[in-house]
Amino acid sequence: MNSPQMFVFRRLVSQQTLLALSHLLEQMSAQFGQEASLWTEQTLFQDHQDFPDNPSEIDYWRLLISPQLNVLLLGKFIVHQSLYQISLTWDSQTIQDLLTQLAQERTLSQHLPLLTPFSNSWTAVNHFFHLLLDLLVDDSRETPASLSPPTSLYHPIEEALRQQVEQERLLNQVVTQIHQSLDLSQVLKTAVTEVRNFLGVDRLLIYQFKFNSSVTDSTPHSLTRKATITYEARASQLIPSMLHLSPEEDCFVCIPFYQEKYRQGTVVAVENAETEYSSSFCLAELLRQNHVKSLLIAPIIVDEQLWGLIIAHQCFKIRQWLESEKGFLGHIGEHLAIAIQQAQLYQQVQQQKNNFEKRVIECTEELKNTIAVAQSAHLSKSEFLSNISHELLTPLTCVIGLAGTLLHWSGEQSSLSPEKQKKYIESIQANGKKLMDLINDILDYSSLTSGNYQLRIREFSLYSVASAVMGDFQEEAQKKSIELVLDFQVKKEEIKFYADPDRVQQIISHLMNNAIKFTPEGGRVTLRIWREKNQVFFQIEDTGIGITQDQLPLLFEKFQQLESSRQRTHGGTGLGLALTKQLVELHRGTIEVESTPHEGSLFTVRLPNSINLKTKRNFTADENNLINTNPNNTIILISKDEETATLICELLTVNNYQVIWLVDSYPGIRQIEILHPLIVILDQENSQSEEIVKALKQFSKTSFIKVLVLRKSLKAISWQSLAKKGIDDYLIKPIDPTLLLRKVSFLASIAAHEDKV
Repeated sequence: MNSPQMFVFRRLVSQQTLLALSHLLEQMSAQFGQEASLWTEQTLFQDHQDFPDNPSEIDYWRLLISPQLNVLLLGKFIVHQSLYQISLTWDSQTIQDLLTQLAQERTLSQHLPLLTPFSNSWTAVNHFFHLLLDLLVDDSRETPASLSPPTSLYHPIEEALRQQVEQERLLNQVVTQIHQSLDLSQVLKTAVTEVRNFLGVDRLLIYQFKFNSSVTDSTPHSLTRKATITYEARASQLIPSMLHLSPEEDCFVCIPFYQEKYRQGTVVAVENAETEYSSSFCLAELLRQNHVKSLLIAPIIVDEQLWGLIIAHQCFKIRQWLESEKGFLGHIGEHLAIAIQQAQLYQQVQQQKNNFEKRVIECTEELKNTIAVAQSAHLSKSEFLSNISHELLTPLTCVIGLAGTLLHWSGEQSSLSPEKQKKYIESIQANGKKLMDLINDILDYSSLTSGNYQLRIREFSLYSVASAVMGDFQEEAQKKSIELVLDFQVKKEEIKFYADPDRVQQIISHLMNNAIKFTPEGGRVTLRIWREKNQVFFQIEDTGIGITQDQLPLLFEKFQQLESSRQRTHGGTGLGLALTKQLVELHRGTIEVESTPHEGSLFTVRLPNSINLKTKRNFTADENNLINTNPNNTIILISKDEETATLICELLTVNNYQVIWLVDSYPGIRQIEILHPLIVILDQENSQSEEIVKALKQFSKTSFIKVLVLRKSLKAISWQSLAKKGIDDYLIKPIDPTLLLRKVSFLASIAAHEDKV
């Protein structure tokens, strides 16, 4: 039976000493009480014979099992020496391996006992070995010279045993810490310090590799570029530190397949580093600079990958490494691998736990927000129903009351003067019109949100629309002593515009009505209109009560009024601005607001020219119309933001556009000229965008190309500046997919027409 296990002590003893060892195990078993059991060859195997009638053919067995100490004693009679070769081991894993191997050779009497690895108590081990040392030393003095091995074999017995006991103690300490601590850094720090002290080396370090899945056996040194010394223990400050040192790749080129050797678990002992590594100038120089004379290297293998090396250095003299030292360092490497794997698993569990907790928090927050939105929507709808009831009831009461009065006093005997009758009829007409406007708002919003609303695009005069709006509100403004100002900045040749004139007038009317409603007496409301190429801007400015910053996000929400007191004071359904925003976006436009409390508000509406000379078709809210059908469908995107670029490319590609994504803008101009796209989308700083636009607009072949810029935010005044420099439209990030497709579809149709012209 070949069992070259660690922690197996062997020597020749007399029969008397063998019986004394057996008696020692019996004493230990009795000392440990009922928790201990003593197994013999009779209890373990069936093919036994009574000891010692035929000692030349049998083995002698004693196995002590207890929570404090596990010890296996094996004895075989050596005929020509009349002595017994004993094997004594106290390592639980080694005992289990020996029993398993013997069970395959002999017939079991009963099931093998199952031992728990690393279950020995250091106190019990220490006590047992003190008794064992006394017994073996006495045996070495009393054994007859003619029957014993040479005296020189017994001289180091006590020292060898003490060394093995110390190894067991140190291993127990490392293993205990592995089981008790999940702090890998602390485990490794303790290990290098304790192992250095035990081996008595000048420096002990851990050389850690960064795992790279691309490493193959044909490239054994490919990991060294990422390998670093991560832990170190030194005997004194006189020894130079190698902590955080990363040797160069070239240092290991001369050592073929060196990592593969360590992956197989080989422990390497180098007595003379200068001679061993003479073929590598880099490695030899590295070791010389750090005073390394001898090395002992053991691998740390985690999940069949070489995680690192634990390396012992002798710095001031050459050292011959003992087999026990090699075995000990190899065993330490195995246990450190367990600690590392355990720490990695714990880290994964913690990461999963943190991700789960984060997701739970996010879901809880989302649920809270959903509930809040639902509650807000319910409250808003309740308020809307209350508001609309009030808004409808007031004019209805007036209409019914006045109509009843007229009916009562009708006829020849009427005492109502013609003037009063006319006044009543005018009031009935005004309130009837107000009712119609309220109902139309509700019907329009319902139609818009359902996606069934259709714009009637045609040519109209911007001045006519502006004049009509000003006329509609002139009387109401006079009642509140509000000054109405029309600032019409459109040139005569640019007055004609393509859009839905009724809806454009409705947009302006809603904003004007809102401005007059919230402007106190003596204030001023200005309607400002100007053109920038294919776009028109409507700006409504008032000197009213203004809006706070925290209320601005709610401004365009349906059924919303910012304060209940405003509702009671100023009236309204809460649909006006929501409807306005829908109408603006249906025209592929934008609406923005700037406001200061107690100073006033500024609403800016931008609408693109919706001309399409080829088909003169109407634009609808049906999203199917966003799909591109132009033969030239090339769009160039210039952006360094991978996430945004990926989203845009996928959206446009699905809608039949050919998208070319450029990361750098410098070669962009030349490529734009060659590719001849319809649209260029720029996700860059203003200066870079302006430079590209300038280059495109100065050549007739590229002047038709439309430019769409992406911005995180953009104020009206900033957009005016960009528009004057030739930029056709903009989009605010994060990207709204529907709005992106609308803008791109519109710009593409305009660019295709201008390219042909």
